[in-house]
Amino acid sequence: MIAVIEVNGKQFLVKERDRIKIDSPTVGEVKVLLLAEGEELKVGTPYLDGSKIETKILKQGREKKKIVFRYHSKTRYRKKKGHRQHYTEIQIVKLF
Repeated sequence: MIAVIEVNGKQFLVKERDRIKIDSPTVGEVKVLLLAEGEELKVGTPYLDGSKIETKILKQGREKKKIVFRYHSKTRYRKKKGHRQHYTEIQIVKLF
């Protein structure tokens, strides 16, 4: 069984026991857009009513640092900053 879900405005194609990273420290409501099992396909308009997903939060943290470097030629302008994005890793326990 596979599903297309929406979490915090982003869509993911998942199946049971999948792990996904969400770019936010808080996880909003998990909404189901599509559910497929074998030849049977259910598509929501835009969301499926009555279908739910059981999830479990595995860990929360911050990604590795990404360097943001701005440079303007001929004006001696250089700016170096670092950014670490928060994330939440969740596991899909059950689709029903």
